[in-house]
Amino acid sequence: MLMPTRTPVIRNAMTIDVEDYFQVSAFAPYIARGDWDSRECRVERNMERILALLAERQVKATFFTLGWIAERYPHLVRAIVEQGHELASHGYGHQRASDLSREAFAEDIGRAKKLLEDLGGRPVLGYRAPSFSIGEGNLWAFDVLREAGYRYSSSVYPIAHDHYGMPDSPRFAYPVRDGLLEVPVTTLRMFNRNLPSSGGGYFRLLPYALSRWMIRQVNAVDQQSAVFYFHPWEIDAEQPRIPGIDGKTRFRHYVNIPRTHGRIAQLLSDFAWGRMDEIFLGA
Repeated sequence: MLMPTRTPVIRNAMTIDVEDYFQVSAFAPYIARGDWDSRECRVERNMERILALLAERQVKATFFTLGWIAERYPHLVRAIVEQGHELASHGYGHQRASDLSREAFAEDIGRAKKLLEDLGGRPVLGYRAPSFSIGEGNLWAFDVLREAGYRYSSSVYPIAHDHYGMPDSPRFAYPVRDGLLEVPVTTLRMFNRNLPSSGGGYFRLLPYALSRWMIRQVNAVDQQSAVFYFHPWEIDAEQPRIPGIDGKTRFRHYVNIPRTHGRIAQLLSDFAWGRMDEIFLGA
């Protein structure tokens, strides 16, 4: 008797953008870059919670890490590598790629790559632009990434958004240059548009059951791995409140933060997860 074949379990990519609460792009009009060192840093304690949660759930992830953070907390970089996670680049200073010249972008991503590799002792293959800031106006950034030795980017969000997005770009991993893969964060195609379904503020705002359903649809219908992301500050309900910010920014940043740690814990149990390099590069 022929036994029924079992459908392979699709592994999704769990990714963390390692930055602190005061480095969020939406806070740039309110917090001067020169004031960063005077702010209370909370990334260390939040990263320890994230690493402990991943270890408890036996999940390996990819950490897109700011060079600014790595320089000040080298032990976090070493912990990422020693615990079997992928160390990847988020650039050095959390400047949007769309705000930089080609030369400044090359300096930023090159500086971050060298710093992370020196601290982690591993090649850094992946890059994610702050605020998904590679779009139609700066596609040259892919050439610069390839020249710097990166193997993949996860810098495009194929949605319509007031701060970023290329809604007409491919929804799943594709070669964007010879030797460079673009791996977009995940969307669900419905009603002739791409709906965000991969983390960040949308994950905090939407009911958890809806977020889980969208990822399941991508796995079952598209037969593709999802790419999920979050930030360490999103699990930190005690982070300082930034005074004077507008209502829209306040809502986007703080909505449902007290629930996020529990939701991520549930997400880790509900799906199979892995590192970006292993899933998309076969590394």
